[in-house]
Amino acid sequence: MPKYEIGPMPETLPAALVAKLEQVETATIGHWRHWGFMDRGIQPLLREKRIAGVAVTLAIPGPDSTLLHHALGLLRPGDVLVVDRLGDDRHACWGGGVTVAAKAAGAKAGVVDGPCTDLTEIRDSDFPMWCRGLAPITTRLYDLGGRLNKPVSCGGVAVMPGDVILADESGVLVLPRDEAEAEADAAIARQARGLESQDRVKAGAKLGELSGATAKVTAALGG
Repeated sequence: MPKYEIGPMPETLPAALVAKLEQVETATIGHWRHWGFMDRGIQPLLREKRIAGVAVTLAIPGPDSTLLHHALGLLRPGDVLVVDRLGDDRHACWGGGVTVAAKAAGAKAGVVDGPCTDLTEIRDSDFPMWCRGLAPITTRLYDLGGRLNKPVSCGGVAVMPGDVILADESGVLVLPRDEAEAEADAAIARQARGLESQDRVKAGAKLGELSGATAKVTAALGG
């Protein structure tokens, strides 16, 4: 088994699809989709951020970030680096230096199934990051190996290189590329209907009547 397994960089996403996806809340898609959502322990370090981009996948073992440093030199504008930490929750592989390198490459965001460090530097860089909190113990260049642009697991979700990542304050969603536009269209339409309903409630309508909940309760009570 080779120490490093490296696949080709995935095709980037069309700008029009990215723009459409970035109108979508992950929670809107969560009204009907039950898979592809990462564990809610993976949370944003920067609030009020929403990004969409193409997944560049990376798997690196606990104390080592050698392949991460190499991968930073391959990132392109619009990429989202998704890092499988192979179960490690002790070592922070991502900090200020990695953030600066990723942003300089034009990457859209990072998603790490483990902790990060250097929160102030990440904030100062205004770089969107999702991870499992913070840790002071960092990885080092131990040359232990890893996998780049191969299937990984992040937040309990299988992520393929080239998948679409949609992330916001509510969490991270992984979408197959061929499903992303249809999901975005459905979500944008639902969000528009939701705004209309909110306006009606503000004007005096009852939410339960609009949603149909009141009719269900009334029927169950024999009314």
